[in-house]
Amino acid sequence: MQVQSMFFERKSIEKLNDARLQENLKRLSGKFVQARTNAVAELEDFEATRSWAVSLRKRAIQSLDVWLEMFETNAKANGATVLFARTPQEASELVVKIAKRHAVKSVTKSKSMVTEEMALNKALEKAGVAVRETDLGEYILQINDSEPPSHIIAPVVHKDKEQIADLFHKTHGLARKTDIPEMTREAREILRPQFLGSDMGVTGGNFVIAESGTVALVTNEGNEGMCTIVPKVHVAVTGIEKVIPTLEDFATLIRLLPRSATGQSISNYVSLLSGTKRPGELDGPEHMYFILVDGGRTGLLGGEFEEMLRCIRCGACMNHCPVYQKIGGHAYGWVYPGPMGSVLTPSYVGLEKAMDLPQASTLCGQCHVVCPVKIPLPDLLRKLREQQFERGLRPLKERMVFKVWGFFATKPRLYRLLTRVMVKVLSFWGKQSGGIHNLPMASGWTAQRDFPTPQGSTFFEQYKRKQ
Repeated sequence: MQVQSMFFERKSIEKLNDARLQENLKRLSGKFVQARTNAVAELEDFEATRSWAVSLRKRAIQSLDVWLEMFETNAKANGATVLFARTPQEASELVVKIAKRHAVKSVTKSKSMVTEEMALNKALEKAGVAVRETDLGEYILQINDSEPPSHIIAPVVHKDKEQIADLFHKTHGLARKTDIPEMTREAREILRPQFLGSDMGVTGGNFVIAESGTVALVTNEGNEGMCTIVPKVHVAVTGIEKVIPTLEDFATLIRLLPRSATGQSISNYVSLLSGTKRPGELDGPEHMYFILVDGGRTGLLGGEFEEMLRCIRCGACMNHCPVYQKIGGHAYGWVYPGPMGSVLTPSYVGLEKAMDLPQASTLCGQCHVVCPVKIPLPDLLRKLREQQFERGLRPLKERMVFKVWGFFATKPRLYRLLTRVMVKVLSFWGKQSGGIHNLPMASGWTAQRDFPTPQGSTFFEQYKRKQ
């Protein structure tokens, strides 16, 4: 997927002025936020479960090479082939080679964010292989000129029923329908023959389990079965950080993933797949491949952003983020939107290609509060801002302002004197003009809202009086 993160500011303005998008995004709060609250309340030991999940994810990441080798050994024992790719492009090339090796003409594919990193659909189509998405949301995006997902769990959350009805009518050439069961029936009748005729299935992997050589797939539509049962070849593609040591670890994480993602106690379909079809079995692939992608992940190991590797891709951080709730996912310009994307994108594609993303946060901390594996996203975003400043990537005016502020902030007496003077000036100014409507050197802030008129004394002075 081509990186467009450098256009974040312009795209954000466009999304804020899109009235239809604003209406559609309201579903995030109504559907996911409240549902998560209810689902979490079902667990008496939710915080203990989160803490245990953090410890097991840390254990897996700190010995990543050990668990990957164990997974490879056990997956091979199950009859699968395990391949490693250093880059998303290399991973795409491996999938294309597998398709050619087995004379594949058509591929069915389930929702996978790693394959978005790889631009896999384009690579297969360029090689003359037809690709069809099995996830309904991903299919809607595919027939809409291969539009990228707006959300990692609900990829088409930015569109409403009327928009999808128009798209179905245009693509399928049938009478326009607006009844949801009728629309899903239409999609099923169009797609089912394509699924049944597929030569190869491609899926992601929510986790891969080292002790058994197993891939775990979690869906709500059951569409992954069309990719793993019907075709003669199954290729599972996922990031190397998704390895976990044991099935018991998976049992812990599956208590958190659906609750954090969609507010469900458990997803409708949970599949644990280990290798090829055995003698006497009626379904399953004759050939199974695992492609484990680095794509910048090892670059986070041992560094200050290693905690991002704990991420289980639930989407809770974006569901609760006040910025994402107003602009949706496309403004972020790459595969991963929201707070997690604002850290992952600069880490994977380069900070200079995602200049605005570390700033795309209020640092309210809500993303950290709801993260099932307690990733300190606000802290990581601050670290990225520090790197931008240290590398001179922020505008000169901004850097000079912070240098001046830093000079005074490191000298407490001088800082308190200056703030006392500034508070009195702002208080007088605000009372004279009926509010502070345009604050010098902060016009970006006051262009959208008035700056509150101070009372005339600093926090330190008020605190001392209270004390």
